[in-house]
Amino acid sequence: MSIGPTGTTPRPAGPTGVAAWLRDLTTGARFALTGGRDSWLRTALTAVGVGLGVTLLLIAASVPEMLSQRSHRESARAVPLPAETPARLDPAPGTLLVRAVETDFRDKPVRGTLVRADGPEAPVPPGLDRLPGPGEMVLSPALERLLKSDEGALLRDRFAHRLVGTISDAGLAGPSELYYYVGSDRLATDPHASRVDHFGGDTDLPPPDAVALVLGALGCVVLLMPVAVFLAAAVRFGGEQRDRRLAALRLVGADVRTIRRIAAGEALCGALAGMAVGACLFLFLRGFATGVTIREASVFPADLAPSVPLAALVALAVPAAAVLVTLFALRRVAVEPLGVTRGGASRRRRLWWRLLVPAVGVALLLPGLTDANVMTYGISAGTYRIALGAVLVLVGVTALLPWLVERCVARLRGGPVAWQLAVRRLQLNSGPAARAVSGITVAVAGAIAIQMFLAGTQSGPPRPEEPSHSALHGRFRPGTAAEVRGWVDRLKATEGVTGVTGFVERYADKDSGGPFSVTTVTVGDCATLRELAELGSCREGDTFVAQEHDGDVDTAGRFPPGTPLTIKEWADGPSPRTYRWTVPTTARVVPTRPDAIGEHRFGVLATPSAIDVPKIPDAETTFAVKVRPGDLDAIERVRNTAAAVDPSFRVWRAGGVVKDDHYAAVRQGLLAGAVLILFLIGASMLVGTLEQLRERRRLLSALVASGVPRATVGWSVLWQTAIPVILGLALAVAGGLGLGWATLALVGRTVRDWTAFVPLVGAGASVIVLVTLASLPPLWRLMRPDGLHTE
Repeated sequence: MSIGPTGTTPRPAGPTGVAAWLRDLTTGARFALTGGRDSWLRTALTAVGVGLGVTLLLIAASVPEMLSQRSHRESARAVPLPAETPARLDPAPGTLLVRAVETDFRDKPVRGTLVRADGPEAPVPPGLDRLPGPGEMVLSPALERLLKSDEGALLRDRFAHRLVGTISDAGLAGPSELYYYVGSDRLATDPHASRVDHFGGDTDLPPPDAVALVLGALGCVVLLMPVAVFLAAAVRFGGEQRDRRLAALRLVGADVRTIRRIAAGEALCGALAGMAVGACLFLFLRGFATGVTIREASVFPADLAPSVPLAALVALAVPAAAVLVTLFALRRVAVEPLGVTRGGASRRRRLWWRLLVPAVGVALLLPGLTDANVMTYGISAGTYRIALGAVLVLVGVTALLPWLVERCVARLRGGPVAWQLAVRRLQLNSGPAARAVSGITVAVAGAIAIQMFLAGTQSGPPRPEEPSHSALHGRFRPGTAAEVRGWVDRLKATEGVTGVTGFVERYADKDSGGPFSVTTVTVGDCATLRELAELGSCREGDTFVAQEHDGDVDTAGRFPPGTPLTIKEWADGPSPRTYRWTVPTTARVVPTRPDAIGEHRFGVLATPSAIDVPKIPDAETTFAVKVRPGDLDAIERVRNTAAAVDPSFRVWRAGGVVKDDHYAAVRQGLLAGAVLILFLIGASMLVGTLEQLRERRRLLSALVASGVPRATVGWSVLWQTAIPVILGLALAVAGGLGLGWATLALVGRTVRDWTAFVPLVGAGASVIVLVTLASLPPLWRLMRPDGLHTE
């Protein structure tokens, strides 16, 4: 020990800098692990709280890798596009014919690929040992289970092939995907089949979804912000015992900086234990990933793995956050040898910056409210602006809560004794309660907004009596008049079918261009065309211009007889096929009539000999099928008939494939996650309440000794919990309903469910009751007369 140059009291020599930090952090960790039952309980509570937060963070960090793995597998099995295989391949031992096909079952897509090898060296897609031969099939495990179940009884007729294998994980986008490969000897004459010498290429993925981006941003805030709140609450557990230990350390000579580093070491130990708990819980929950399906998309457990950079970020951020929160909590605490003194009265919370955050969010949302299509054109700068605005509104709602709690409780006066005890406690220090409830606020507000949005944009499955349920469309390769008539007869013979119209159809462009220069060319025999228009006389070789009664399109004026038309191939190849045809000058203008499903087919109507159908690129036979209303299985029987004609013959509803509420899993998962977060925050509120009760045990004992009934004290604990939660839920409901209305207005929809807040408010009320009930047993023990003993 040496004397300083100014004669000040010397300090013991010891480690400095990094060495001092390591020594003090290690000391704090040793206290957390060897400090007895109270320290173990505090460390365990911290580990559980941090572990739950880490689990959610790891799941969120796994999303990019999950999407990447799915995309990689889909690309590996994709059939090369024409642009990737510009030259038309000739049959060779290393080539094969392929065609992607799709059907639907119970409004869920069932995708597959038809294959026919040209030789023994033909490439094999990922997930298969060999190519299936004619009449053979290879199924995904999910499709195989479906076909063997009672639910898939109607689907079996479409797969009357011999099962020769199962697709492995490498050939599937996800474990619940309904996918298959079928060997077909019809591909040699199929104009839509492609000859390839390898698998793999760019998958035809849907364009980025602006709505999904906004929903994802809101979901991250809803799930991750409460995690941050819960982490901050978890590292504050056991503050009273920590304060007594730190005061003892000050008594034996530790300075303020050392005390804070030791406290940070205790929090760091709990955070590291929480990291281990979170990693184990994540690995456990990952095994159940196959049971979660969203919009027919599922993932393999191996896909649910965070990328190395994101995992490293979580591993560094969580312990660092625990240390920073602990140091922040001690900033206004004076740890002296004779005890711990909290800071004086806190300054009144300011409102201006709390209003600034949601105001900026509203300002970002306002331009989109004047353009209902801002989120229907794909992802753009406006989409990111809207996502940021929605996030700022949620964050701003949360920032308003501490100010709202402080101002409301400051104005409360009078009332029963229990009410006054609770209000006075909140007036003295509403910070801990407001911080805990802020997690509830953001979770409830965000969940309400997302629930309202999903309910407003989801059309839901059609009712049996709706036209879209009984009106069907079909697509198949172009056929001759005799073939089309035969296919129509087979569909008419299907049980439940009341009417069928079939014809060859293709869009055509007017050579002169200009607006509204596209029309439809429909080809069929006279009997078929009479089902589409009032022809009068008709014989082979005739052509007609069909004009719809009171229709929006003036077909006769825009495409009169003698109009030159051009039909181009859909594919963007190096030399797309083109067919030019002129509407004969002898064509007659005729009025349309509804087809089998009630639609009017306006455009050019031609008999087979009036136009060279085989030269029309990408022409298809279209079927309009009417089934008996109320017969829910009729569409599946029609699909079975179509598959018997050819697996590439697809049938769907007139309004497209109506999916069974494909966001149901999102809504249910979001509701479950929000309720779970509410109870996690309730657990942290319970721990905080118990610690406050222990700090006031002498006061509680004095109240009971002076004649205050125990029930009064119990009711005071209830009101102390209920007031912040009720204020938080009221703020969350107002913010969530407003944000939900705004997001629906952005996509031109109206609110269909103003009661989305009811389940979450009910869960919040349950939190109040459970926290109160769980705190009563310790409360009764703390109110015993021996609580007045002192030394």
